Amino acid sequence: MKVAISRDRCIAAGHCAVRADRVFDQGDDDGIVVLLDENPGPEQAQAVRSAAEFCPAQAIQIED
Repeated sequence: MKVAISRDRCIAAGHCAVRADRVFDQGDDDGIVVLLDENPGPEQAQAVRSAAEFCPAQAIQIED
């Protein structure tokens, strides 16, 4: 799995950091998504997919 983010689209809702905290974080100043791991392992797949699904800005892209 490969994960990419669009920081320009992010609205700092924080769903990604809550659902997949090993893969996503939020910037201290603006709350915009920070990608911690662009190649998460299979144990993170469900959490990453959930984060992408619930992202209101659709700022998360996943490649299998």
